[in-house]
Amino acid sequence: MTSDSHDIARRRLGRQGIAPPAFDSADAVVRWMGAMQAQDYHQSLWAIGARMPSATLRGVEAAIAEGKILRTWPMRGTIHFVAPEDAGWMVALSAERTQARNRRRPEELELDDATLARSADLFHKALAGGKRLARPAMMTLLEEAGIRTDGQRGYHILWHAAHERLICIGPNEGKQQTFVLLDDWAPNPRRLTRKESLVELARRYFTSHGPATVQDFAWWTGLTLTEARLGLEGAKDGLASETLAGKLYLLAADAPESPPAAASGIFLLAGFDEILLGYTDRSAMLDPAHAAKVVPGGNGVFFPMIVRDGQIVGTWKRTVKKKAVEIAPQFFEPPGAAQIDLTAAAAARYAAFHELPAVVL
Repeated sequence: MTSDSHDIARRRLGRQGIAPPAFDSADAVVRWMGAMQAQDYHQSLWAIGARMPSATLRGVEAAIAEGKILRTWPMRGTIHFVAPEDAGWMVALSAERTQARNRRRPEELELDDATLARSADLFHKALAGGKRLARPAMMTLLEEAGIRTDGQRGYHILWHAAHERLICIGPNEGKQQTFVLLDDWAPNPRRLTRKESLVELARRYFTSHGPATVQDFAWWTGLTLTEARLGLEGAKDGLASETLAGKLYLLAADAPESPPAAASGIFLLAGFDEILLGYTDRSAMLDPAHAAKVVPGGNGVFFPMIVRDGQIVGTWKRTVKKKAVEIAPQFFEPPGAAQIDLTAAAAARYAAFHELPAVVL
């Protein structure tokens, strides 16, 4: 790994608000990041919490319950946290391309336009007036109307309605997702043209995720390289460029030239965290020799990561019990005494998110 690559990883920790934790609220985190992977609900809560110096699980979930942040499918057909005012234009920007990539799926599921439109009408009537329904209730609603939800049909109907900007994911009820009308939970949406949306997304991405390449941005958004470059062209006045490790990187014009001192520490980060998932080229942070230990089988599941000095040096698991959080680190290489001590401190910080003490196994 080159010194440039190491520098890239540590600077990203600073820009993403991890080193040191930079934000005082969950909505400030999400708004800065633009969008944050959230298909794994509990991991995504800690991804937000890791960017706040004194976050708690209760506090992040309160932000969801109060509608300060919400989950929907704004890009790549994948669930993310976004700020409510950004949900509509972000979904609109990517929906056509995302649905085009999945154009054969409705036919495979025997879902025609009339059935999808009827489902949307049922959802609108059931959720109007600020109501919310858990996922099983949404499926029952469809079944009672004679619309089958077996296989992946129910999920695709929900996914389609979200891409039509009708619904989004509401606060959990226990372990169950709920669904709400997007208009109810995002009453003050930003109105942007497609070009304005491309520019705004480019500005937000490179400001929060830089140094990054245009290829990283295109992958993150699911846009074509042509669209990504169009957005970048419109945002370039607020950005700077650097050639690092032989590639052209973009970042905020006012970003520090050196990584923060805190980036040399140890962090226990969530699986699916933007620090790794936010880039198509992850080699600056993850040695390819260890990639299978973080993404076993390359099957799309990302284990929680131990990060030291900008590099992923292991994975970790946690078990939340009534009186403590048990944390089991697994390092790629045997850790030294200093590394063990720093990991214990990082574990204590994670346990504090659950308002419990830590037990490192």
